[in-house]
Amino acid sequence: MEHIPEIDLSPYISGDLNKKKFVADQIDLACQDIGFFTIKGHGISQALIDQTMKSADEFFSLPDSQKLKIRQPAKHISRGYTPFAAEQLAAGLGNIAPPDLKEMIDIGPIDIPDDPYFSKPEAGDHFHPNLWPDQPFGFRKIMETYYKEMNLLADLLMEIFSLSLNLHPNFFKDKLDKNISALRLICYPNQSTRPKDGQLRTGEHTDYGTLTILYANGALGGLQVLNKNNRWVDVKPKPGTFIINIADAMQVWTNDKWRSTLHRVVNPPEEAAQNSRRISLPFFHQPNYDAIISPLASCIDKTEIAKYEAITFGDHWMKKWMASRDTEVS
Repeated sequence: MEHIPEIDLSPYISGDLNKKKFVADQIDLACQDIGFFTIKGHGISQALIDQTMKSADEFFSLPDSQKLKIRQPAKHISRGYTPFAAEQLAAGLGNIAPPDLKEMIDIGPIDIPDDPYFSKPEAGDHFHPNLWPDQPFGFRKIMETYYKEMNLLADLLMEIFSLSLNLHPNFFKDKLDKNISALRLICYPNQSTRPKDGQLRTGEHTDYGTLTILYANGALGGLQVLNKNNRWVDVKPKPGTFIINIADAMQVWTNDKWRSTLHRVVNPPEEAAQNSRRISLPFFHQPNYDAIISPLASCIDKTEIAKYEAITFGDHWMKKWMASRDTEVS
């Protein structure tokens, strides 16, 4: 594919089995080919999306002294604010490059039950309390509402994935019912100085979990996806649509039938760099920390072998996360 397909979810949501299968087949084709697609007819309120974007923009406009009040407490804890140029996502694939040109906040699971599963040693810091800023007004409520809506949308997409793979609609449910998904708010500021050689807004990488739901403004210096012909394809979604990509867990579960595709966020053209501030809202849908990620028998053809050894998702996540944080910031 030389473009990212747009898929309308409304027939699946309101239709009969044939309509559901039609949507599922479209998604199956996109996941086999380029691993990315955009969705409309998703049912998420545009007012909520706009409110979330506005609140994120307001937070990143605060002085550094205010933002640093909720700074990430430790490298292995994915909560709170990460200052500019403190992550290098390409390192998760073993690639060395300068730090990414962005700042961000990570928000994890909310409304955590009082149950030993969420606090025992195996849970690590996957359910660490979120860190909330005093400003802007209403920030926590807005982000918690958006997180819940994204989790519901991800559940719907995973149901469609099940149909695409000829599995029971609830096949993935027990692997996701205590998920460790993360909402990330990212600001790519205007570029007042020229980036270093090889330095991007976000270096090339794959995502860690099942799928990512992304909404972003249209500022120059945006998302690119590497297609099967090793060409970088610009992703330019229509207003009101979400960008969806599958991630590592789905590639492993499908034994490479579906692609967790390399993608990156490039720098704006030099002539537009001073007016290129970009806000994006990726929601990383991630399985339960103890979910076993290994090729599904139904995805292994008779002539194939399983291409991956079994691993818990928590172990997979920690390995890639820590590699991405191994950077020094002055």
